[in-house]
Amino acid sequence: MQTSFLKITAATAALCFSTLAMAQQTYSVSGTVKDKKNGELLIGVSVKVSEDPRINVVANEYGFYSLSLPEGNYTLVISYPGYQDFEQKINVDQNIKLDLPLLPSESVEKAIDEVVITGIKKDKNLTSAQMGAETLSIKNIEKLPVLFGEKDVMKTIQLLPGIKSNGEGSSGFSVRGGATDQNLILLDEAPVYNASHLLGFFSTFNSDALKDASIIKGNSPAQYGGRLSSVLDVKMKDGNNKDYNVNGGIGLISSRLSVEGPIQKEKSSFIVSGRRTYADLFLKANKDYKDNKLYFYDLNLKANYQINENNRIYLSGYFGRDVLGLGDTFNTDWGNTTATLRWNSIISSKLFSNTSFIYSNYDYKISLKNDDTVFDLNSKIRDWNLKQDFTWFAGNKHSVRFGLQSIYHTLTPSSASGTTVSSFARNPRYSWENAVYINDDYKATEKLTINYGARLSMFSVLGGDTFNTYENGVLTDSKFLEKGKFGKTYVNIEPRISANYRINEVSSVKAGYSRNTQNLHLLSNSNSGNPTDQWIGSSYTVKPEIADQISLGYSRNFNNNNYELNAEVYYKDMKNQIDFKNGAQIGFDTGADVESELLFGKGRAYGLELIAKKKSGKLTGWISYTLSKTERKINGINNNEWYNARMDKTHDLSVVATYQLNPKWSFSGLFVYSTGNAVTFPTGKYELNGQTVFQYSNRNADRMPAYHRMDLSATYEPSSNKRFRGSWTFGIYNLYGRENAYTINFEDNPDRPGTTRAMQTSLFRWVPNITYNFKF
Repeated sequence: MQTSFLKITAATAALCFSTLAMAQQTYSVSGTVKDKKNGELLIGVSVKVSEDPRINVVANEYGFYSLSLPEGNYTLVISYPGYQDFEQKINVDQNIKLDLPLLPSESVEKAIDEVVITGIKKDKNLTSAQMGAETLSIKNIEKLPVLFGEKDVMKTIQLLPGIKSNGEGSSGFSVRGGATDQNLILLDEAPVYNASHLLGFFSTFNSDALKDASIIKGNSPAQYGGRLSSVLDVKMKDGNNKDYNVNGGIGLISSRLSVEGPIQKEKSSFIVSGRRTYADLFLKANKDYKDNKLYFYDLNLKANYQINENNRIYLSGYFGRDVLGLGDTFNTDWGNTTATLRWNSIISSKLFSNTSFIYSNYDYKISLKNDDTVFDLNSKIRDWNLKQDFTWFAGNKHSVRFGLQSIYHTLTPSSASGTTVSSFARNPRYSWENAVYINDDYKATEKLTINYGARLSMFSVLGGDTFNTYENGVLTDSKFLEKGKFGKTYVNIEPRISANYRINEVSSVKAGYSRNTQNLHLLSNSNSGNPTDQWIGSSYTVKPEIADQISLGYSRNFNNNNYELNAEVYYKDMKNQIDFKNGAQIGFDTGADVESELLFGKGRAYGLELIAKKKSGKLTGWISYTLSKTERKINGINNNEWYNARMDKTHDLSVVATYQLNPKWSFSGLFVYSTGNAVTFPTGKYELNGQTVFQYSNRNADRMPAYHRMDLSATYEPSSNKRFRGSWTFGIYNLYGRENAYTINFEDNPDRPGTTRAMQTSLFRWVPNITYNFKF
């Protein structure tokens, strides 16, 4: 009887304590998390309450966090990869604004423990509801072996499951069966429409200027939209607001230099980062090529100013251009320009606002001259963009994102002039894209986390041109729409939800569904993409592309979270997919409406993605594998049956490892293998007017040879003082000299008349590199 009475008394006391706690006044603890050495705002930092591990928030992409706590004494535990854990004791009896400084790990042991591919915290894969997402450590990308020794975010993400390279040296990539244009690539919130240099051998992202990069494969939160397959969100450094720094690198074909420092100490800062290749300088050494041009340059700029403790403004820009020329006979150049003006405002201890004005421009120009003949071709796409985003920390269980976006597009289709062809100039096409969204990251229970939301997107065709309507390539209607008038408007609702259930301390399961729509489309007749590929918007003929994706995942960690295994399966159903009809006339010498050469249908993609990581110790790295299938079904192609999409690759394997031998030497290696791209080879030929004409059968029914290679690199970091640090990186691309096929062309065999031979072109066998990096 006494035991029962004690149990009842204890239960009653616990209930009274719980009720009292609920009745207590709740206060907010909020602020920003910064790098203590340079003042850089840190993204995705974990802030926990040691007295109650269930209270755990993550700083948003602008470094802001907010907690709700009853009155009392607490200890905050702040953790972030590459930084020393930090504890802060607080007494909560009112709303508190508390900025948290983190100190980078300086010891050799900490440096060895850093991870190339990392999450916000060691067990984030077990707690986050976000699916198909990875965050890249910019700091360690430089240790991976890459082509020409140039560290590259775009090349690194192609080593992750579900993300497939579009070809040798190409920075274009395909995600879960999507085309290259179905990836939303953002640099400080500005869309980048061509993220490659030198026909894809380099990307536009100079890693010296970058702070953070993350990729989400399809199941993106509602604040992202406009593409079907993925979001690559890249953010530039803010600049050191405490001290001046200079860093850069000198390589065999390119060099780079960055300068950053305070404008007004601890209140404002800047960063300027530039890069240029100089292959053209070597050409000048040969008199036969001295008038040729082959180079690119890019420039990243950013500055910020803290108006007061609650308001800060940022201005960032990117300028990049490629120039390729053969004397006066052939010249082409293309490039991107972006600019972002951003205002961060802490409206209250729970509400954070970000307002952005964004400009983006991509254009290309081609010029051909020969004696008296001249041919010029040009095209561009330009955006003006307004974004308003809010983060509302409604409580420790809810983190709500909501806002709106409005983009004014101007697309100028390819226009030509010259003496060898009939000149044709096309009117710009105008459109207005709008969206509103809301998204909630909800910690339903200690084990269950749900991320859910919706996006309402609207795309309006605006006047200023004649719009044709085609059905299966046949003109059925035509109308002129005056400039400023609204034409057809497409409205789509895009729901999305994902959930994570933590089975136990070391494993969890996930599930998700999302719908995405896309109103800008890239017309390309190559797998790797060319600068002259043409962007078009949804119109009276071209409808928005729609993708519905479902996915399931399982995660398990081992050895105190130092080993990690993640598996996901997905199925994606795609509508209004675009492809060229057979024999499409898409040459530069015609002014025909390109929409007349298009056909539309559906697509499907499904697969299994596996990745195993070792995240600490002297040896770190990962193994990723993708088994997948990607198909299209479009009336008028392949007898209206399913056929392989160009980006279909059955198998894709990457093995990546970094070994820290000692404080001075580290070694890295990678091996990649993938099934060859789907292509269409000729099945027969005939002769017409003395010319051989090849016949083709089913679309993409053949395969390029399998692709594989191994790369190695070594980094030497000699002893340095506090003001100067240098390092040498040595590497070799394609260690065993595999001649991977870049193209395969078919021609008559001169040695055996009447037969055909296949001619394979390979780009690289062995490519050594050496780069000297410095910082002071």
